[in-house]
Amino acid sequence: MFQELNNILNTTPETCEQGVNLSAAREKGQLVFLEGLRSSLDLLLDDKQDSTLHKSSPLQFLSSPSASLRSLYEFVCTSIQETSEAAWKFPVLIIDDLSVLLSLGVTTENILNFVHYCRATLCSKLKGNLVALVHDTEDLEDEENNVVVKSLSYHSHLILQAEGLATGYCKDIHGQLKITWRTLSPVKAEKNVTKIFQYKIQDKNVAFFARGTSSAVL
Repeated sequence: MFQELNNILNTTPETCEQGVNLSAAREKGQLVFLEGLRSSLDLLLDDKQDSTLHKSSPLQFLSSPSASLRSLYEFVCTSIQETSEAAWKFPVLIIDDLSVLLSLGVTTENILNFVHYCRATLCSKLKGNLVALVHDTEDLEDEENNVVVKSLSYHSHLILQAEGLATGYCKDIHGQLKITWRTLSPVKAEKNVTKIFQYKIQDKNVAFFARGTSSAVL
Protein backbone atom coordinates (compact mmCIF):
# COMPACT_ATOMS: atom_id res chain seq x y z
CA MET A 1 0.00 0.00 0.00
CA PHE A 2 2.78 2.44 0.92
CA GLN A 3 4.49 1.68 -2.39
CA GLU A 4 1.29 2.51 -4.29
CA LEU A 5 0.96 5.82 -2.44
CA ASN A 6 4.63 6.52 -3.07
CA ASN A 7 3.92 6.15 -6.77
CA ILE A 8 1.11 8.70 -6.44
CA LEU A 9 3.41 11.12 -4.64
CA ASN A 10 5.84 10.97 -7.54
CA THR A 11 3.26 10.83 -10.32
CA THR A 12 2.97 13.10 -13.33
CA PRO A 13 -0.25 15.09 -13.86
CA GLU A 14 -1.75 12.05 -15.59
CA THR A 15 -4.64 10.25 -13.96
CA CYS A 16 -3.82 7.48 -11.45
CA GLU A 17 -6.26 4.73 -10.57
CA GLN A 18 -6.08 2.20 -7.76
CA GLY A 19 -8.40 -0.76 -7.24
CA VAL A 20 -8.30 -3.63 -4.74
CA ASN A 21 -10.65 -6.63 -4.80
CA LEU A 22 -11.23 -7.33 -1.10
CA SER A 23 -13.63 -10.21 -1.78
CA ALA A 24 -10.98 -12.07 -3.76
CA ALA A 25 -8.39 -11.41 -1.05
CA ARG A 26 -10.74 -12.82 1.57
CA GLU A 27 -11.36 -15.97 -0.46
CA LYS A 28 -7.60 -16.49 -0.80
CA GLY A 29 -7.11 -16.19 2.95
CA GLN A 30 -5.28 -12.90 2.61
CA LEU A 31 -7.95 -10.91 4.44
CA VAL A 32 -9.64 -11.39 7.81
CA PHE A 33 -12.70 -9.18 8.22
CA LEU A 34 -14.43 -8.46 11.52
CA GLU A 35 -18.06 -7.62 10.83
CA GLY A 36 -18.57 -5.19 13.67
CA LEU A 37 -22.30 -4.65 13.20
CA ARG A 38 -23.20 -8.33 13.06
CA SER A 39 -20.84 -9.29 15.87
CA SER A 40 -22.11 -6.50 18.11
CA LEU A 41 -25.74 -7.46 17.51
CA ASP A 42 -25.01 -11.09 18.38
CA LEU A 43 -23.39 -9.92 21.58
CA LEU A 44 -25.94 -7.30 22.63
CA LEU A 45 -29.01 -9.41 21.81
CA ASP A 46 -27.68 -12.44 23.62
CA ASP A 47 -29.48 -13.21 26.88
CA LYS A 48 -26.08 -13.60 28.58
CA GLN A 49 -26.79 -17.25 29.31
CA ASP A 50 -24.11 -18.18 26.81
CA SER A 51 -21.07 -16.90 28.68
CA THR A 52 -18.77 -18.47 26.09
CA LEU A 53 -19.96 -15.97 23.47
CA HIS A 54 -19.13 -13.02 25.69
CA LYS A 55 -15.72 -14.34 26.67
CA SER A 56 -14.68 -15.13 23.11
CA SER A 57 -16.11 -12.05 21.38
CA PRO A 58 -13.53 -9.42 20.34
CA LEU A 59 -16.24 -6.82 21.04
CA GLN A 60 -16.91 -7.83 24.62
CA PHE A 61 -15.96 -4.30 25.69
CA LEU A 62 -19.42 -3.22 24.46
CA SER A 63 -20.96 -4.54 27.65
CA SER A 64 -18.63 -2.24 29.58
CA PRO A 65 -17.25 0.61 27.46
CA SER A 66 -14.82 1.64 30.20
CA ALA A 67 -13.10 -1.74 29.86
CA SER A 68 -9.90 -2.14 27.85
CA LEU A 69 -9.76 -3.27 24.22
CA ARG A 70 -7.66 -6.30 25.09
CA SER A 71 -10.13 -8.73 23.51
CA LEU A 72 -10.01 -6.77 20.25
CA TYR A 73 -6.22 -6.75 20.30
CA GLU A 74 -6.14 -10.50 20.93
CA PHE A 75 -8.41 -10.98 17.91
CA VAL A 76 -5.90 -9.05 15.80
CA CYS A 77 -3.02 -11.20 17.03
CA THR A 78 -4.95 -14.42 16.40
CA SER A 79 -5.90 -13.30 12.89
CA ILE A 80 -2.27 -12.59 12.08
CA GLN A 81 -1.22 -16.02 13.29
CA GLU A 82 -3.89 -17.71 11.18
CA THR A 83 -2.63 -16.05 8.01
CA SER A 84 1.09 -16.11 8.78
CA GLU A 85 1.68 -18.95 6.30
CA ALA A 86 0.06 -17.10 3.39
CA ALA A 87 2.08 -15.82 0.44
CA TRP A 88 2.16 -12.23 1.73
CA LYS A 89 4.51 -11.59 4.63
CA PHE A 90 3.83 -8.04 5.77
CA PRO A 91 0.38 -7.75 7.39
CA VAL A 92 -1.77 -4.62 7.18
CA LEU A 93 -4.37 -3.80 9.83
CA ILE A 94 -7.14 -1.49 8.59
CA ILE A 95 -9.39 0.08 11.23
CA ASP A 96 -12.59 1.70 9.90
CA ASP A 97 -12.98 3.69 12.01
CA LEU A 98 -11.58 4.65 15.41
CA SER A 99 -14.04 7.49 15.90
CA VAL A 100 -16.83 4.93 16.30
CA LEU A 101 -15.16 3.58 19.43
CA LEU A 102 -15.40 7.02 21.01
CA SER A 103 -19.10 7.12 20.12
CA LEU A 104 -19.54 3.78 21.88
CA GLY A 105 -18.08 5.21 25.07
CA VAL A 106 -14.57 3.75 24.88
CA THR A 107 -12.12 6.08 26.61
CA THR A 108 -9.38 7.91 24.74
CA GLU A 109 -6.76 6.20 26.90
CA ASN A 110 -8.00 2.72 25.98
CA ILE A 111 -8.13 3.58 22.27
CA LEU A 112 -4.57 4.94 22.27
CA ASN A 113 -3.34 1.92 24.24
CA PHE A 114 -4.96 -0.38 21.68
CA VAL A 115 -3.30 1.49 18.82
CA HIS A 116 0.05 1.40 20.64
CA TYR A 117 -0.01 -2.39 21.07
CA CYS A 118 -1.15 -2.90 17.48
CA ARG A 119 1.69 -0.72 16.21
CA ALA A 120 4.21 -2.58 18.36
CA THR A 121 3.03 -5.95 17.03
CA LEU A 122 2.39 -5.15 13.38
CA CYS A 123 4.83 -2.37 12.58
CA SER A 124 7.81 -3.08 14.85
CA LYS A 125 7.69 -6.85 15.16
CA LEU A 126 6.19 -7.98 11.83
CA LYS A 127 7.26 -5.00 9.68
CA GLY A 128 3.66 -4.45 8.59
CA ASN A 129 1.45 -1.39 8.45
CA LEU A 130 -1.43 0.05 10.46
CA VAL A 131 -4.06 2.09 8.60
CA ALA A 132 -6.74 3.86 10.63
CA LEU A 133 -9.63 6.12 9.70
CA VAL A 134 -10.58 8.95 12.03
CA HIS A 135 -12.79 11.99 11.53
CA ASP A 136 -11.23 15.39 12.03
CA THR A 137 -13.66 17.26 14.28
CA GLU A 138 -11.41 20.17 15.19
CA ASP A 139 -14.08 22.66 14.14
CA LEU A 140 -16.64 20.90 16.36
CA GLU A 141 -14.42 21.16 19.46
CA ASP A 142 -14.60 17.44 20.18
CA GLU A 143 -11.69 17.28 22.60
CA GLU A 144 -11.47 13.49 22.91
CA ASN A 145 -11.56 12.91 19.16
CA ASN A 146 -8.98 15.65 18.59
CA VAL A 147 -6.63 13.95 21.05
CA VAL A 148 -6.90 10.71 19.07
CA VAL A 149 -6.36 12.50 15.75
CA LYS A 150 -3.30 14.40 17.00
CA SER A 151 -1.78 11.28 18.56
CA LEU A 152 -2.22 9.23 15.39
CA SER A 153 -0.84 12.07 13.28
CA TYR A 154 2.23 12.36 15.49
CA HIS A 155 3.09 8.66 15.12
CA SER A 156 2.16 8.31 11.44
CA HIS A 157 4.56 8.09 8.53
CA LEU A 158 1.80 8.91 6.07
CA ILE A 159 -1.31 11.09 6.53
CA LEU A 160 -4.15 11.25 4.03
CA GLN A 161 -6.76 13.98 4.50
CA ALA A 162 -9.84 13.76 2.29
CA GLU A 163 -12.06 16.81 2.05
CA GLY A 164 -14.57 18.46 -0.22
CA LEU A 165 -13.82 21.28 -2.62
CA ALA A 166 -13.81 24.77 -1.19
CA THR A 167 -15.70 25.91 -4.28
CA GLY A 168 -18.57 23.50 -3.68
CA TYR A 169 -20.06 20.64 -5.68
CA CYS A 170 -18.62 19.62 -9.05
CA LYS A 171 -19.75 16.56 -11.01
CA ASP A 172 -16.26 15.95 -12.44
CA ILE A 173 -14.31 16.49 -9.21
CA HIS A 174 -15.60 15.00 -5.97
CA GLY A 175 -12.97 16.35 -3.62
CA GLN A 176 -9.29 16.65 -2.89
CA LEU A 177 -6.77 14.46 -1.10
CA LYS A 178 -3.88 15.94 0.84
CA ILE A 179 -1.02 13.46 1.21
CA THR A 180 1.67 14.19 3.77
CA TRP A 181 4.68 11.91 4.02
CA ARG A 182 6.09 12.67 7.44
CA THR A 183 9.76 12.45 8.32
CA LEU A 184 10.20 10.94 11.76
CA SER A 185 13.94 11.51 11.66
CA PRO A 186 15.37 13.71 14.44
CA VAL A 187 17.32 15.59 11.76
CA LYS A 188 15.55 18.96 11.51
CA ALA A 189 16.86 19.59 7.99
CA GLU A 190 14.61 16.85 6.63
CA LYS A 191 11.15 18.19 5.92
CA ASN A 192 7.79 16.55 5.34
CA VAL A 193 6.61 16.05 1.78
CA THR A 194 3.06 17.22 1.06
CA LYS A 195 1.12 17.07 -2.19
CA ILE A 196 -2.53 17.69 -2.97
CA PHE A 197 -4.50 15.73 -5.56
CA GLN A 198 -8.08 15.99 -6.68
CA TYR A 199 -10.15 12.85 -7.13
CA LYS A 200 -13.27 11.45 -8.71
CA ILE A 201 -15.05 8.39 -7.33
CA GLN A 202 -15.88 5.87 -10.07
CA ASP A 203 -17.83 2.60 -10.00
CA LYS A 204 -14.90 0.41 -8.93
CA ASN A 205 -11.98 2.80 -8.66
CA VAL A 206 -10.98 6.26 -7.56
CA ALA A 207 -9.24 8.43 -10.15
CA PHE A 208 -6.58 10.84 -8.85
CA PHE A 209 -5.15 13.77 -10.78
CA ALA A 210 -3.12 16.88 -10.11
CA ARG A 211 -5.05 20.05 -9.41
CA GLY A 212 -6.09 21.82 -12.58
CA THR A 213 -5.72 18.78 -14.87
CA SER A 214 -9.30 17.48 -14.70
CA SER A 215 -11.40 17.48 -17.86
CA ALA A 216 -13.67 19.94 -16.04
CA VAL A 217 -11.03 22.66 -16.25
CA LEU A 218 -9.15 21.70 -19.42
